Amino acid sequence: MELAYIPSPSRGVLYLGPIPLRGYAFCIIIGVFVAVWLGNRRWIARGGRAGTVADIAVWAVPFGLVGGRLYHVITDYELYFSEGRDWVDAFKIWEGGLGIWGAIALGALGAWIGCRRRGIPMPAYADAVAPGIALAQALGRWGNWFNQELYGKPTDLPWALEITSSADGRVPGTYHPTFLYESLWCIGVALLVIWADRRFRLGHGRAFALYVASYCAGRAWIEYMRVDDAHHILGLRLNVWTAIIVFLLAVTYLVLSAKKRPGREAVVEPAASGGEAAVDDKADDESTADSGSTADSESAADTGGEDGDAEGEVKNEAGSGKKT
Repeated sequence: MELAYIPSPSRGVLYLGPIPLRGYAFCIIIGVFVAVWLGNRRWIARGGRAGTVADIAVWAVPFGLVGGRLYHVITDYELYFSEGRDWVDAFKIWEGGLGIWGAIALGALGAWIGCRRRGIPMPAYADAVAPGIALAQALGRWGNWFNQELYGKPTDLPWALEITSSADGRVPGTYHPTFLYESLWCIGVALLVIWADRRFRLGHGRAFALYVASYCAGRAWIEYMRVDDAHHILGLRLNVWTAIIVFLLAVTYLVLSAKKRPGREAVVEPAASGGEAAVDDKADDESTADSGSTADSESAADTGGEDGDAEGEVKNEAGSGKKT
C-alpha cells in the first residue's frame, strides 16, 4: 500500500463556457512567456535593446512548435498513420506530442531569420535566451502530467505518479514521474547556465552550448526510465541516441569556440550601443565639412568679384559650380 503519491488530474481540459482550456497548451504558453521575459532581461544586461528578444521570438516560437510536432510525428508515425489511426490527429498538438529536438532545430532557424532581419549575431541571442528555454521546458513538462503521459517504470516510492487512465494502452498504477524528474533537471540546467555565464562570461554561443550539453546529459538517463513505446536502435531508445550525439556536438562546440573566440561579444546589438548615434555624428561632421568648404569657396569668389578682377569672376563661377 502506497503511503503517498502524486495524483494525476481527472481530465486535462477545463471549460469556460464553450472555451476549452487545455492544460498541455497552457503549460507551453506560460513557458514561452517565461523564456521571453528572462531572455529580455539577459539581453538588456548584455547591452541589447528591450523588446528585441520578443521581436525575434515571433519568428522562433512558431518555427519551434512546427519543428517539435514534426519530430514527434515522424518518429512516432505509427500513432497517426498505422491501421485504425486517424492521420488528422497529427495536427492536434493540444493532445500532446512535441519533440524538443525538432523544436530547438527549427526554432533556431526561425531565430536566425529574426536575427538576420535585425542585424544581430545569432550566437549572442542564443546565449541570452538559453536559460529561459530550459525554464520553458521545465514548465512545459507539466503538460504531460495533465495528459497522464511520459511516465516511467512502476514504483512504490512516496513520490510515485498515479495513473488512472486506461486509454491508449495505459495500465492504471503508480510509476516514476519522469515528467517531474525532467522538469527539475531543466530548472537545474537554467541555474547552471546563469551561474556559469556570470562566472566565466560565456559568449559566442557557449552559454547555449552549455545548456544543450547539460540538458542532454539529464535527458539520456530520464529517457532510459520511460516505458512508453519508442523506436530502439542497438537496444537503446532513439531519443537516448539523439541525446548522446547532440551532447557530443555541444561539448565539441563549447571547447573549440572557447579556444577560437574567448570572452564575450563587445557589442550584441549595434543600435543599442550608440551605433546609430555614431553614424549620425559622422554624417553631421561630413555635412559641416561640406558646408565649411562651400562657404570658403563662396567667400573667395566674392572677394575676387569686388576687386573687379576677371580671375575673381572665374573663381566665383567655379565656386558656384562646386556648390551645385
